[in-house]
Amino acid sequence: MFRDLTIQAVYMGLLAAFIGFAASFAIVLAGLTAMGASADEAATGLFFASMGMGLCSTWLPAVTRIPAAVAWSTPGAAFLASTAALPGGFAEAVGAMIFCGVLIVITGLIPALGRLVASIPKPVANALLAGVILKLCLAPAYALGSIPLLVLPILGAWLVGLSWNKLAAMPFALVAFLLVLFLAVDMPSGAAVLYADLPALTPVSPVLSWQSWISVGVPLYLVTMAGQNIPGFAVLELNGFTVKRQPLIRNTGLMSLLVAPFGAVPVNMSAITAAMMAGEDAGKERSTRYWAAIVSGVAYMGLAFTAGAVTSIASVAPPALITAVAGLALIPALVASLSHAFSDANQLEAPALTFLISASGMVMFGISGAFWGLTAGTLIWLAKRLRH
Repeated sequence: MFRDLTIQAVYMGLLAAFIGFAASFAIVLAGLTAMGASADEAATGLFFASMGMGLCSTWLPAVTRIPAAVAWSTPGAAFLASTAALPGGFAEAVGAMIFCGVLIVITGLIPALGRLVASIPKPVANALLAGVILKLCLAPAYALGSIPLLVLPILGAWLVGLSWNKLAAMPFALVAFLLVLFLAVDMPSGAAVLYADLPALTPVSPVLSWQSWISVGVPLYLVTMAGQNIPGFAVLELNGFTVKRQPLIRNTGLMSLLVAPFGAVPVNMSAITAAMMAGEDAGKERSTRYWAAIVSGVAYMGLAFTAGAVTSIASVAPPALITAVAGLALIPALVASLSHAFSDANQLEAPALTFLISASGMVMFGISGAFWGLTAGTLIWLAKRLRH
């Protein structure tokens, strides 16, 4: 096994871990905070989400010998950030995340359920994803209007990185964010911000309710499956790897279930960073590229121990600045999902209604618009297909 380790794999694994963490930690913090998490609870959730994807990214590639990299559910965190807080607060959100983990495990055990999720019309699934992340994608524009002097340097750095390499956009924005934070934001205690102990790492006593399961748990499951698991499998298969989907879904579901009581978002197959580790940049020999995923997993576990410091630093920033950074990270996903949602000229109404209802933030019978948007879009899609 160790004779397969190459310099290219180490480099690409470390780069993928840095990009994956830097590009989306703000989204995770925004999602947990929107659900009512305190700073300590958000830090604990970030720690266990990082540790969960690190453990899976280390174990699964070692067993399967493919670059089966795992990431936290970025679209799921974005969904949480755009959803109204539940009546039971963060404890009820934790109950919904536990339910989501259970659904992923069941999907890994029952292939028919996985096929059912995959049968959701792709334009409708993409419209759902676009709808749940739209609110967060608008955050940079709102912040530009309220705190322009703080946002403009970050937006400029993001554009410079994007013009050079799309993967560099968020690392550049993160560096600019830190510079703005330390140079332009009044900090209550510089030393306390620069150093922070690990959070309490204690579980949250969940509040279980069927409303939160349907309103948050089911949409969280769907955007995790459709937004990352299915594309993640496709990336591996396009690079010539044989993928046994059910065991991978089952294992990521079990890990999601283990970390959910600590307020962590689900983990799933990686898509964007997996493309980095499954390609030739991770090694000329396809059979050795699994080491890139293992290295990324080790790096994620190391980054988990920065959760307290990251949350502490983020807590002194204006909330609008944090959501602006998170929104910038989601713009490529919004563009891709919208373009796929309206790719079929004969089926425009179904994705349009799914997108509008999901993005509206409406709640009916205690159930969020994401569920109703998916339901309405699927029904209209099927009705038009039957008519034709």
